[in-house]
Amino acid sequence: MRTSSRWLFTLLSVVSAPLLYLIFAASAHANTLQSAAPQAMIDALSRANAAVVGVQVTAAEGARSSERLGSLRQGSGVVIGPDDLVLTIGYLMLEAQQIEVITQDNKVIPASAVAYDLATGFGLLKPLLPLPGISPAPLGSTQDLQAGELLMAVTGASTDGDEGEVNMALLVSKRAFSGNWEYHLDTALFTSPPIMSGNGHHSGAALFNQHGELMGIGSLFVMDVMGQNRRRPGNMFVPVDLLKPILAELQQSGSSQLSHRPWLGLTSSDEEGRVQILRVSEDSPAALAGLAAGDVVLAVDDSTVTSLESFYKKLWARAAPDAEVKLTVLQGAEIKTIVLRAQDRMLTLKKASGI
Repeated sequence: MRTSSRWLFTLLSVVSAPLLYLIFAASAHANTLQSAAPQAMIDALSRANAAVVGVQVTAAEGARSSERLGSLRQGSGVVIGPDDLVLTIGYLMLEAQQIEVITQDNKVIPASAVAYDLATGFGLLKPLLPLPGISPAPLGSTQDLQAGELLMAVTGASTDGDEGEVNMALLVSKRAFSGNWEYHLDTALFTSPPIMSGNGHHSGAALFNQHGELMGIGSLFVMDVMGQNRRRPGNMFVPVDLLKPILAELQQSGSSQLSHRPWLGLTSSDEEGRVQILRVSEDSPAALAGLAAGDVVLAVDDSTVTSLESFYKKLWARAAPDAEVKLTVLQGAEIKTIVLRAQDRMLTLKKASGI
């Protein structure tokens, strides 16, 4: 069990004494931060740590997402509501058949899905039994976070006996992120060094500031936290600021309106001003239209695209998710115009029980 005293020992062993001095001296912008009293800060971080749980998901039989994510998925989540509402990263919950929460005293509690949000990447779930003794983590704001600030990343327990870990990491950058799976954030958080959890599961890890406020939810291990093709390993976190405007909507409808947008079924990359298709999902609009790996997308509706961001934003500008899309594509040595009808991605997924 990861007790409070053990956690404090872990924190102090990772962050050498004097604790408060290192936290602010390690920050490139320490003079802009408001310091908390040492004991108050330790208490806040201890409460934040206690709010983190493990998450285990078994995907439904025949789930398409199992091809990329596996049928058994493990990660973390953090309690954010007085009703034990847990925030995690959404891809863990994709097409879930069974969801379980693992507490820090190794209790495995069944849970139901509340929401999966394609636009932000967040997922919400709720245990079917109470989680006594856990105070919800307060939602913070990343607006004033500066590169160089020291943060705390926490992973949850797992059913294989891993107790989860507390990791200290520097915020390296705040910048846009485009995923190759038709996903984009105007602002994401990048930290280093990477989370060193014993089970290796950065998915859904909770990122806290010095006041114990939730800053973001872990999404990816990346090799370029600094951007501009400079190699440095670390993690990408989805900022919690994106949750606040849609939280009530997610709880009510299971997704945000922004999640219902055109989807083609492409995995792509952008290098040197070219958007190249790497993979086409089976039975997707792109597959039905004859697009294939190696094709280069030159334009959307006659507007040139040179990056994933420009490609996605032109695609998503349509009012209806199933609207027609005109692509100009380089296939081999031939430039072709291909018209296809997009799909609402949310309608192609098996819904987890509860949503």
